[in-house]
Amino acid sequence: MHRIRLNNTVFEGQNNVYVLDGGDTGHVSDELVLVDAGVALPEVHEELRSELAALGHEVADIDRVLVTHWHYDHAGLAGAIQAESGATIHAHEADAPLVAGDEESLLDEQSLQREKFREWDLPDDAREGLVEFLADHMDLGGEQCEVEPFTDGDRIAVGDRTLEAVHLPGHAAGLTAFHDAEADEAFVGDVILPKYTPNVGGADVRVDAPLERYVESLLRLIDRDPATAWPGHRDRIDDPAGRAATILRHHVERTENVVGVLGDRGPSTPWEVSAALFGDLHGIHVLHGPGEAYAHLDHLARAGIAERDGKQYALVDDDPDIGSLFPDPGIDRVVEWEG
Repeated sequence: MHRIRLNNTVFEGQNNVYVLDGGDTGHVSDELVLVDAGVALPEVHEELRSELAALGHEVADIDRVLVTHWHYDHAGLAGAIQAESGATIHAHEADAPLVAGDEESLLDEQSLQREKFREWDLPDDAREGLVEFLADHMDLGGEQCEVEPFTDGDRIAVGDRTLEAVHLPGHAAGLTAFHDAEADEAFVGDVILPKYTPNVGGADVRVDAPLERYVESLLRLIDRDPATAWPGHRDRIDDPAGRAATILRHHVERTENVVGVLGDRGPSTPWEVSAALFGDLHGIHVLHGPGEAYAHLDHLARAGIAERDGKQYALVDDDPDIGSLFPDPGIDRVVEWEG
């Protein structure tokens, strides 16, 4: 296995693409398989071509691409790779239509985004700026392609490896890790990252009860407890379960902060809570900030600690036990933020 790092100046920094060709792992592979594909920019496509050449491969040699989730920085080049190589593109059934570039699915996702922007009470200028930003970056999704969907628990043979698809929604509806139990490692996309926490609530507005789904996914990853995780950004994670537990604790603290904002301000919208938590936001973070605030407000409302009235949320319980809203991960290890 080899890691290729591709530039990404729009979203979360450099993207990792993993090349499964049997190299340096002791595994034998008769085919060339990528995990994720990078964003659809000409210069990134050429960078992928150059990095593959350094490993003795060509884009035309690629047999399959396993996509962790539909976000453009992970799936954007899948269509171009398929057009050049005939590669099979695999994605979880929840994300497959978006990876494929299905126009109806893309329009539905955009329509739901606009609905959420109103529900979160984004001001007109922020909403219009965000819609323009997203429209300007639609091309990063790349070419349409045919996608073979998989579902949770499906096993994918890559040479003498067996990768199990482990569905871990929250950051995205179809986000999936590929777990190699024999090698005790998993390719986790953006389920956990070594720096920052994956956005929940704004990154994929299709996810219902996004924080609850994400917490469940963290617990499932902790239960798997692979020795190594290969994330979609930055460097490998040597204690994935510990990192997941750290992120879970972060969300407990974030929820406490949201309760504090409601206690200080009274009834507030996701946009107002976001402003109190994060201040002024720009670019893609205008989506992620209020989306994150919404995910926590929604979690409080579902637990009966807050209630929603129109666009506003208000505390019902002035002194809630926030820790009781989050399951105990069952481990005491803490993996701190990188850098």
